Amino acid sequence: MRAGRRFRTAVAGGLAALLCAATLSGCGPETVGAAARPSPKPSPTPVWDRSPASIAAVGDSITRGFDACSVLADCPEVSWSTGTGTAVNSLALRLLGPAGAAARSWNLARTGARMAELPEQMARAAAEKPELVTVMAGANDACRDTPELMTPVADFKASFAASMARLRAGAPKAQVYVTSVPDLKRLWSTGRDNPMSRQIWKLGICGSMLADPEDLGADAEKRRARVHERVIAYNGALREVCAADPRCRYDGGAVFGFAFDGEQLSPWDFFHPSKDGQARLAEIAYRQVTRV
Repeated sequence: MRAGRRFRTAVAGGLAALLCAATLSGCGPETVGAAARPSPKPSPTPVWDRSPASIAAVGDSITRGFDACSVLADCPEVSWSTGTGTAVNSLALRLLGPAGAAARSWNLARTGARMAELPEQMARAAAEKPELVTVMAGANDACRDTPELMTPVADFKASFAASMARLRAGAPKAQVYVTSVPDLKRLWSTGRDNPMSRQIWKLGICGSMLADPEDLGADAEKRRARVHERVIAYNGALREVCAADPRCRYDGGAVFGFAFDGEQLSPWDFFHPSKDGQARLAEIAYRQVTRV
């Protein structure tokens, strides 16, 4: 009896499935039993928004446009991140347009800042409730008078982690775009044969890397290698901390890998980006922020 009942049930289910297929009628799970398929789940909303509506910038002199317009002066209007000058076509101009860049972007970077200052800058950024925060910091941690004065990697990483925590406390949904620290050794290699840059660098710009630029002796090369390795380690710390936050995007070493030439460096210090250099940074940022 039980076997016969199971047989009849199976036959009935099979016939119902065949009838549904033949007539293309809507048959629910109660009609076809185990043959029914669950409804597909909706695709999750992507975490990264490629078109944020407001931007805050934190970091150091590069983001302030230092020495890009005149000697020894900030020029935030040509900042790669939040500048309003059309010559650079900043990230803010590309994403927000002229009116949006003027009204919904904030440049909170400070010339001379090191990573230890970033938590306070991030707290100020969080107060603006931006949809995107750009971070470019770390060059000043490596550019000290001597390599011995460079910020230890552990301290650098801890300060950046604290910066992210400060931001999350006030703006938990803000996205963060983090640039790598530029390759200071490539900068030295680019300018060391230029008599003008050598004279300027003697004034004390980034002594750990740029002091005695013509010296190719073992000690000088060892000093430069030490700074180079420290910059690579800083970038590793930026990458690791950023990877722990689903709303953070590291540039993958794009800025570190970019070869600034003479036209892209300030004519006053041959160290900071010129307007053209700022424009190249803006291009890199836009590609990284809008990539799928």
